[in-house]
Amino acid sequence: MEISAKVVQALREKTGAGMMLCKSALVEANGDEAEAEKILRKKGIATATKKASRSANEGCIASYIHHGSKLGVLVEVNCETDFVARTDGFRDLVKEIAQQIAAANPTYVKREEVPANIVAAETEIYKAQVKDKPAPAVEKIVAGKLEKFYSTVCLLEQPYIKNPEILIKDHITQKIAQLGENLVIRRFVRWQLGEETPAA
Repeated sequence: MEISAKVVQALREKTGAGMMLCKSALVEANGDEAEAEKILRKKGIATATKKASRSANEGCIASYIHHGSKLGVLVEVNCETDFVARTDGFRDLVKEIAQQIAAANPTYVKREEVPANIVAAETEIYKAQVKDKPAPAVEKIVAGKLEKFYSTVCLLEQPYIKNPEILIKDHITQKIAQLGENLVIRRFVRWQLGEETPAA
Protein backbone atom coordinates (compact mmCIF):
# COMPACT_ATOMS: atom_id res chain seq x y z
CA MET A 1 0.00 0.00 0.00
CA GLU A 2 1.10 3.58 -0.68
CA ILE A 3 2.08 5.56 2.46
CA SER A 4 2.39 9.32 1.95
CA ALA A 5 5.53 11.15 3.10
CA LYS A 6 3.29 13.54 5.08
CA VAL A 7 1.88 10.67 7.18
CA VAL A 8 5.40 9.25 7.73
CA GLN A 9 6.66 12.69 8.81
CA ALA A 10 3.71 13.15 11.21
CA LEU A 11 4.45 9.78 12.85
CA ARG A 12 8.16 10.63 13.06
CA GLU A 13 7.40 13.92 14.84
CA LYS A 14 5.09 12.13 17.27
CA THR A 15 7.45 9.26 18.15
CA GLY A 16 10.99 10.49 17.41
CA ALA A 17 11.66 7.26 15.47
CA GLY A 18 13.58 7.27 12.15
CA MET A 19 11.78 7.76 8.80
CA MET A 20 12.33 4.17 7.63
CA LEU A 21 11.08 2.72 10.92
CA CYS A 22 7.99 4.94 10.73
CA LYS A 23 7.30 3.88 7.14
CA SER A 24 7.67 0.15 7.87
CA ALA A 25 5.45 0.48 10.98
CA LEU A 26 2.75 2.22 8.87
CA VAL A 27 2.96 -0.53 6.23
CA GLU A 28 2.68 -3.19 8.96
CA ALA A 29 -0.33 -1.34 10.43
CA ASN A 30 -2.03 -0.92 6.99
CA GLY A 31 -1.77 2.86 7.25
CA ASP A 32 -3.39 3.07 10.73
CA GLU A 33 -1.36 5.76 12.51
CA ALA A 34 -2.41 4.79 16.05
CA GLU A 35 -1.53 1.14 15.40
CA ALA A 36 1.80 2.15 13.81
CA GLU A 37 2.61 4.20 16.92
CA LYS A 38 1.92 1.14 19.09
CA ILE A 39 4.20 -0.99 16.91
CA LEU A 40 6.99 1.59 17.18
CA ARG A 41 6.59 1.89 20.93
CA LYS A 42 6.80 -1.88 21.38
CA LYS A 43 9.90 -2.07 19.18
CA GLY A 44 11.44 1.00 20.78
CA ILE A 45 10.97 -0.22 24.31
CA ALA A 46 12.39 -3.64 23.37
CA THR A 47 15.42 -1.90 21.83
CA ALA A 48 15.72 0.46 24.80
CA THR A 49 15.82 -2.50 27.19
CA LYS A 50 18.78 -3.96 25.26
CA LYS A 51 20.56 -0.60 25.31
CA ALA A 52 20.17 -0.24 29.08
CA SER A 53 23.17 -2.50 29.70
CA ARG A 54 25.57 -0.37 27.64
CA SER A 55 27.93 2.00 29.44
CA ALA A 56 27.04 5.69 29.52
CA ASN A 57 30.01 7.96 30.28
CA GLU A 58 29.10 11.15 28.40
CA GLY A 59 26.24 13.52 29.21
CA CYS A 60 25.84 16.75 31.11
CA ILE A 61 25.12 18.38 34.44
CA ALA A 62 22.18 20.76 34.52
CA SER A 63 20.91 23.17 37.11
CA TYR A 64 17.41 24.37 37.83
CA ILE A 65 16.63 27.34 40.07
CA HIS A 66 12.97 27.64 40.99
CA HIS A 67 11.22 31.04 40.81
CA GLY A 68 12.15 33.14 43.82
CA SER A 69 15.62 31.54 44.04
CA LYS A 70 14.76 29.59 47.20
CA LEU A 71 15.12 26.12 45.66
CA GLY A 72 17.85 24.75 43.41
CA VAL A 73 18.77 21.43 41.82
CA LEU A 74 21.92 20.03 40.18
CA VAL A 75 21.58 16.77 38.27
CA GLU A 76 23.97 14.60 36.23
CA VAL A 77 22.47 12.54 33.41
CA ASN A 78 24.73 10.34 31.28
CA CYS A 79 24.47 9.04 27.72
CA GLU A 80 26.86 7.05 25.51
CA THR A 81 28.22 9.71 23.14
CA ASP A 82 29.11 13.38 23.14
CA PHE A 83 27.00 13.70 19.97
CA VAL A 84 23.78 12.81 21.82
CA ALA A 85 24.86 14.87 24.87
CA ARG A 86 24.79 17.98 22.66
CA THR A 87 21.33 17.36 21.15
CA ASP A 88 18.30 19.44 22.16
CA GLY A 89 16.35 16.26 22.94
CA PHE A 90 18.91 15.14 25.53
CA ARG A 91 19.34 18.62 27.04
CA ASP A 92 15.56 19.04 27.34
CA LEU A 93 15.35 15.67 29.12
CA VAL A 94 18.02 16.72 31.66
CA LYS A 95 16.11 19.97 32.35
CA GLU A 96 12.86 18.01 32.80
CA ILE A 97 14.59 15.69 35.31
CA ALA A 98 15.93 18.70 37.25
CA GLN A 99 12.39 20.15 37.41
CA GLN A 100 11.01 16.77 38.54
CA ILE A 101 13.54 16.71 41.40
CA ALA A 102 12.62 20.28 42.41
CA ALA A 103 8.88 19.48 42.41
CA ALA A 104 8.78 15.92 43.79
CA ASN A 105 11.74 16.06 46.24
CA PRO A 106 13.12 12.50 45.88
CA THR A 107 15.95 11.34 48.17
CA TYR A 108 17.49 8.61 45.99
CA VAL A 109 17.77 7.91 42.25
CA LYS A 110 16.63 4.24 42.47
CA ARG A 111 15.36 1.79 45.07
CA GLU A 112 18.70 -0.09 45.19
CA GLU A 113 20.25 3.04 46.76
CA VAL A 114 17.89 3.08 49.76
CA PRO A 115 19.93 1.83 52.76
CA ALA A 116 18.81 -1.56 54.10
CA ASN A 117 18.33 -0.16 57.63
CA ILE A 118 15.83 2.44 56.31
CA VAL A 119 13.87 -0.24 54.43
CA ALA A 120 13.89 -2.42 57.58
CA ALA A 121 12.67 0.48 59.75
CA GLU A 122 9.84 1.28 57.31
CA THR A 123 8.88 -2.42 57.16
CA GLU A 124 8.67 -2.56 60.99
CA ILE A 125 6.42 0.51 61.08
CA TYR A 126 4.08 -0.95 58.43
CA LYS A 127 3.94 -4.32 60.23
CA ALA A 128 3.04 -2.57 63.50
CA GLN A 129 0.23 -0.67 61.74
CA VAL A 130 -1.44 -3.92 60.57
CA LYS A 131 -0.44 -6.37 63.32
CA ASP A 132 -4.06 -7.43 63.96
CA LYS A 133 -4.59 -8.68 60.38
CA PRO A 134 -4.02 -12.30 59.23
CA ALA A 135 -0.37 -13.08 58.30
CA PRO A 136 -0.89 -13.38 54.50
CA ALA A 137 -2.75 -10.04 54.48
CA VAL A 138 0.06 -8.41 56.51
CA GLU A 139 2.63 -9.43 53.88
CA LYS A 140 0.56 -8.00 51.03
CA ILE A 141 -0.22 -4.75 52.86
CA VAL A 142 3.43 -4.25 53.89
CA ALA A 143 4.61 -4.92 50.30
CA GLY A 144 2.08 -2.37 49.01
CA LYS A 145 3.17 0.25 51.56
CA LEU A 146 6.83 -0.34 50.66
CA GLU A 147 6.03 0.24 46.97
CA LYS A 148 4.31 3.50 47.93
CA PHE A 149 7.39 4.47 49.99
CA TYR A 150 9.70 3.82 47.00
CA SER A 151 7.42 5.90 44.75
CA THR A 152 7.90 8.81 47.14
CA VAL A 153 11.65 8.68 47.83
CA CYS A 154 13.09 7.20 44.60
CA LEU A 155 13.24 9.45 41.53
CA LEU A 156 12.87 6.60 38.99
CA GLU A 157 9.76 5.28 40.78
CA GLN A 158 7.97 8.65 40.93
CA PRO A 159 5.09 9.56 38.61
CA TYR A 160 6.38 11.99 35.96
CA ILE A 161 5.06 15.47 36.85
CA LYS A 162 4.26 16.30 33.19
CA ASN A 163 2.41 12.98 32.66
CA PRO A 164 1.47 11.23 35.94
CA GLU A 165 0.26 8.19 33.95
CA ILE A 166 3.91 7.08 33.58
CA LEU A 167 6.85 6.76 35.97
CA ILE A 168 10.18 8.54 35.47
CA LYS A 169 11.82 5.18 34.62
CA ASP A 170 9.25 4.70 31.80
CA HIS A 171 9.91 8.25 30.56
CA ILE A 172 13.65 7.47 30.46
CA THR A 173 12.96 4.22 28.55
CA GLN A 174 10.95 6.18 25.95
CA LYS A 175 13.83 8.66 25.60
CA ILE A 176 16.33 5.78 25.18
CA ALA A 177 14.16 4.53 22.30
CA GLN A 178 14.01 8.02 20.76
CA LEU A 179 17.66 9.00 21.18
CA GLY A 180 19.07 5.54 20.42
CA GLU A 181 21.45 5.40 23.39
CA ASN A 182 21.46 4.22 26.98
CA LEU A 183 20.63 7.05 29.41
CA VAL A 184 21.39 6.99 33.13
CA ILE A 185 20.45 9.46 35.86
CA ARG A 186 23.72 9.31 37.79
CA ARG A 187 23.16 11.61 40.79
CA PHE A 188 21.49 14.79 41.97
CA VAL A 189 21.45 17.28 44.80
CA ARG A 190 18.52 19.49 45.83
CA TRP A 191 18.89 22.53 48.06
CA GLN A 192 16.12 24.46 49.70
CA LEU A 193 16.83 27.80 51.38
CA GLY A 194 17.12 27.46 55.16
CA GLU A 195 16.99 23.65 55.36
CA GLU A 196 19.46 21.72 57.50
CA THR A 197 22.27 19.89 55.72
CA PRO A 198 22.17 16.19 56.75
CA ALA A 199 25.19 14.99 58.73
CA ALA A 200 27.67 13.03 56.59
